[in-house]
Amino acid sequence: MPVGEPLPPRLRRQLAGVKSLQGRGRFARLATGIVAIIAVGAVVSACGNSGLTLARQACTHVDRSITLLHQAQQQPTVYEGTRLEQQAYDALRAAMPIAAEAAYHDGQWQALMTSLSESDRVPEVTLVPSLQAECSMATNSIFDQAPPPSSIPAPSGT
Repeated sequence: MPVGEPLPPRLRRQLAGVKSLQGRGRFARLATGIVAIIAVGAVVSACGNSGLTLARQACTHVDRSITLLHQAQQQPTVYEGTRLEQQAYDALRAAMPIAAEAAYHDGQWQALMTSLSESDRVPEVTLVPSLQAECSMATNSIFDQAPPPSSIPAPSGT
């Protein structure tokens, strides 16, 4: 059938529903495209500091581990000390995959990941100073600080 020529009445009745569904399909594709663009934008904007966020999550496990290790050293019984040391080790090992992902997103967290990966060969007591230093970088990140004062003078009120 040539374009622009009217359809016969019988064919028009049969295609009436198809024509309206075609319009809905276009709208659905348009709506899906808009939603997809918004979702991609949200994901991309969330990736900006995901390395820092993940490093902070890993450091919560590290801080818990260090606290448990200090508690283990102060226990009067060997059993309690050993139990707390094992919990400290488990908390440290729980931080490893999170730190690895942080290092994947942002290379500045490679040192944290490396220190954590040494926990199966080096006693945790030996790793504590480096872990504390690396985690202090995560908690005191430059992204949380106020911006430096501007050298541009304020506009005059005249």
